[in-house]
Amino acid sequence: MKPSLAGWGSGLLGVIIFSGSLPATRVAVGGFSPLFLTSARAAIAALLGVAALAVLRQRRPERGDLGPLGIVALGVVIGFPLLTALALQHINAARSIVFIGLLPLCTATFGCLRAGERPKPAFWLFSVAGSLLVAGFAFAEGGRGSLIGDALMVAAVLVCGLGYAEGAALSRRLGGWQVISWALVLSLPVMAALALATLPAEWSGIGLPAWIGLAYVAVFSMLVGFVFWYRGLALGGIAGVGQLQLLQPFFGLALAGLLLGEPVAWTMIAVTALVVLCVAGARRFA
Repeated sequence: MKPSLAGWGSGLLGVIIFSGSLPATRVAVGGFSPLFLTSARAAIAALLGVAALAVLRQRRPERGDLGPLGIVALGVVIGFPLLTALALQHINAARSIVFIGLLPLCTATFGCLRAGERPKPAFWLFSVAGSLLVAGFAFAEGGRGSLIGDALMVAAVLVCGLGYAEGAALSRRLGGWQVISWALVLSLPVMAALALATLPAEWSGIGLPAWIGLAYVAVFSMLVGFVFWYRGLALGGIAGVGQLQLLQPFFGLALAGLLLGEPVAWTMIAVTALVVLCVAGARRFA
């Protein structure tokens, strides 16, 4: 299998895993506070990463890798989950999709700046079109704005796009699972302290669904998904494979419909089909 095709397949699997984060988070916040959920998921994933690094006897990153790993940790382990949790206190989920739809474009831009990628001009047309489709869908769904919430989401998208691009470039030397594991290790002291500071006052009222949701976002969203995602970006190209993120909101809404019984409108199916065409076009010219 060609590296680029393997990269797109790995990236798509990563996006599908990430898509389960939204339904899992919706279930988990029924028993845990957003701040505890954000910090606990990172701390649990970090402990798993430490175990994997120790068992497989991975060498420590070189001194020059610490800066990029710090960027990854600040971007995808701490920054994005925390900023989006804070933003969702001011805006609704539909509004947040407007900004999530800009994440592939942001990732592609940082891929050019940090990894030296140079997609063809037509790639940017498909990328912008896909972003506008996702943002337009979210607006049509009734997203309600807030200056603070919008600013927090813009910051979240910027740090996440940078974290994706930086991690993908580093994965070409260290490997995908090693990058996210070391980034989690770097963030462990902060996230563990935050988790301890925000422990639930009562544990008895937390139901099994909330624990399952926490387990999913800790193991899959925070660790396993990144193994496939960073591998996909490294093999298939940051700009091109990054466009698969355009499908994430729709995968998430579909899973919410299947698992949580939430309605799935025909407009979502129609917009998803158009977004798939944009992703295909972006892949052709990446």
